[in-house]
Amino acid sequence: MSKVKFGILVFPGSNCDHDAHFAASSVMKQDARFIWHKESSLGDVDVVVIPGGFSYGDYLRCGAIARFSPIMNDVVRFANGGGAVIGICNGFQILTEVGLLPGALLRNESLRFVCKDVYVRVEQTNTRFTGACAPGEVLRIPIAHGEGRYVADVNTLQRLEGDGRVVFRYATPSGQISSEANPNGSMNSIAGITNEAGNVLGLMPHPERASDPLLGNADGQKVFQSLIQSFTTHEFVHNLS
Repeated sequence: MSKVKFGILVFPGSNCDHDAHFAASSVMKQDARFIWHKESSLGDVDVVVIPGGFSYGDYLRCGAIARFSPIMNDVVRFANGGGAVIGICNGFQILTEVGLLPGALLRNESLRFVCKDVYVRVEQTNTRFTGACAPGEVLRIPIAHGEGRYVADVNTLQRLEGDGRVVFRYATPSGQISSEANPNGSMNSIAGITNEAGNVLGLMPHPERASDPLLGNADGQKVFQSLIQSFTTHEFVHNLS
């Protein structure tokens, strides 16, 4: 199997780009390269990673300025053509701003920045981001955000739930959904969603920060492992052709 080529976007203010690069290259042993936000083409990549951080200092609104970066035109083209895109934390915010994912990320219910490990329950395993997970599996993955409360109108929430597009949900270590386990007040305890085609994922937790066993937790590897495996699965490869 040839290596999967990861392209990690870099904006002014990105601070998880090197974490994502390390997870993809050093931990998962795949090809990875940085893509500066002023570039106009993604080049030859299989997966686009929009990393966490504070693009453009989060001025105006999280992700609102990054949405206009030159590279985003090609990200939209790539995504609309079936390419795999994963937006983590600020990347999730950017994906909603550019219209590749519905809804919005608002200030945490507590109005405080939250940085800690949380537990998320895998709601769907038939996606290219969760194929290596078991149904209902609970992963321990860190969060670090001040604007992570997912909100959407009632119709959008119904479509997300009805179409099985809620991929990760905040939960207790045993997999129970509760307000206490929801770190930011997200509607329906949503931690991650996909687009209609299933090739774009946005999630607030940071799998790249839980990928190296040396850090004491490698649950985030499951997301990268799933992505890599999806390139050998006929269903997903066919969708890209």
